[in-house]
Amino acid sequence: MPTVSVDVIRIATKGPGDATGLLQLIEAGRIVPSAIVAVLGKTEGNGGVNDFTREYAVSALCNALSPHLGVAPALVEERIAFVMSGGTEGVLSPHITVFTRSIVDADVADKPNGKRLSIGIAHTRDFLPEELGRNAQIEETVKAVHAAMRDAGIADPRDVHFVQIKCPLLASDRIEAAHARGRQTVTTSAYGSMAYSRGASALGVAVALEEIDGNTREDRVLEDWDLFSSVASTSAGIELMHNVVIVMGNSLSSVSPFVIGHSVMRDAIDVAAVRDVLESVGLAPADRHDAAPQERLVNIFAKAEASPSGSVRGFRHTMLDDTDISSTRHARAAVGGLIGGMAGSGAIYVSGGAEHQGPPGGGPIAAIARV
Repeated sequence: MPTVSVDVIRIATKGPGDATGLLQLIEAGRIVPSAIVAVLGKTEGNGGVNDFTREYAVSALCNALSPHLGVAPALVEERIAFVMSGGTEGVLSPHITVFTRSIVDADVADKPNGKRLSIGIAHTRDFLPEELGRNAQIEETVKAVHAAMRDAGIADPRDVHFVQIKCPLLASDRIEAAHARGRQTVTTSAYGSMAYSRGASALGVAVALEEIDGNTREDRVLEDWDLFSSVASTSAGIELMHNVVIVMGNSLSSVSPFVIGHSVMRDAIDVAAVRDVLESVGLAPADRHDAAPQERLVNIFAKAEASPSGSVRGFRHTMLDDTDISSTRHARAAVGGLIGGMAGSGAIYVSGGAEHQGPPGGGPIAAIARV
């Protein structure tokens, strides 16, 4: 594995089609387009099946980067992994986080003490509609996670601190196409398919990182909540039919000025886990009297869901019973407010739907900070 330098930049956006901040940094020489490997973003859609802000954001970014990369907009996604998460409820602020990676001369690079941030990308093959939420998605995700680890120069699963996956969902035309071939999909609900796809992808991460038994099969998806990954974050969207896998961790092959750490929120009000993840990268919770340490924080990435038990620490919640607002929107707002208050910023990445991503009602949380 060559010696690499990984940079991470968070950019505020004025809307899902806004790429001006990225272009300004490119023009200023702060970002080299050819070095971009991944872009994670929060858009102000509803995060549901019909959230087209995700696809719109990717399209805008591809169009903006196309002339700088010398390829057609449609080919930009072959070079850069894009993951857009819809839903910026409460204090959550729309933004993108850009990851760049470049090879440096190992003989002249200043070798840091210890492991530093590294990132790896991989893609699964395209899935058939009837494969979503089933063994094929689990098994292909395992392969892709291992490939992304190799791409990141990470051999030890314990050095992996966050695995972001964009996975497909079942729209009505995809369900009909499967039925026309005599195949049955895991569900006929487009919204319900998001959970199955997220869950199977998360279990694929857990198997790949040896967090759970490698023989875990599809009959455990959305059934056995004791099976989960402590570092998986999966987000379903209509804009693709394969899994995009982004592995983030620390590696000796990286000379990045950043490190990443993670913890696990046991429920939506787990302040201790947020404190732990900040401390894992050398930070403390935001203090209005001393904001300097928080300037080193690039971003926090977390999963959120309404506790399926219907209560949090013994107190009943109504997120699952609200027919006006989806429970995922409630959860993003609640967890976003908690983390935002401790991080000192609303520009954080909180994604809803945490099936097999952390324990029920909780979810993984990771932080990236400058050393």
